[in-house]
Amino acid sequence: MSTEKERKQIESYDQYLENTHRLGRIFTSAVLILLIGAPFLMGAYLGAMPNLSAAARAFLGVGIVYLISCIVEYLIYLPMLGAGGSYLAFITGNLINMKIPCAMNARDIVGVKSGTPENEIVSTLSIATSSLVTILVLALGVVLMIPLQPFLQSEALQPAFENVVPALFGAMACKYYRTNRKVALIVLTFMILLYILVPSLLGSVSMMIIPSGALAIVLSYLSFRKKEGKTNA
Repeated sequence: MSTEKERKQIESYDQYLENTHRLGRIFTSAVLILLIGAPFLMGAYLGAMPNLSAAARAFLGVGIVYLISCIVEYLIYLPMLGAGGSYLAFITGNLINMKIPCAMNARDIVGVKSGTPENEIVSTLSIATSSLVTILVLALGVVLMIPLQPFLQSEALQPAFENVVPALFGAMACKYYRTNRKVALIVLTFMILLYILVPSLLGSVSMMIIPSGALAIVLSYLSFRKKEGKTNA
């Protein structure tokens, strides 16, 4: 009886993933077409089409810089968010400062692990909720933009707006740093020294995920092997 139930659960989950990928590909393709097509439609309607060869050269100059970062973010975020969460997050945007923190917090509250069906559902629901809340807040902000503009642009609030993202990630990082202080301290020290010695890297934060992540993985693996050796001994 239990085996039959497990088999049905696996089949249901596989069907869910199949439908998720099908819908995700359709809507991702539609969003890409709209994003790319909108400027061309506006340019054609207004008679203000740019020089396409110059625009292509400019795009390639920027695109090549972010190519590695895009690949790395995909490989890192996909296991964390699952299929449904990844489609939603990459379509709606704001992954680093909104979707990732929301999914991570939801996962920790529920107590599920990455790569599990439970994480797939929790991540998808949390990112969907985050996206809906974002839309509502933005709509409310547009309505209240004019009456609140003097208050939001006051000099007293500017330092707060400049430190929202560091404060968000600092609060999140503290929780994970506490789980493995030694690895966190070594990686933090390495990255701080690297930024001090090479200040120009401050403009390539996304790219620096590669060395910092690789160092954390190597240190965690060595720590695991060390503990495993002690256990076997």
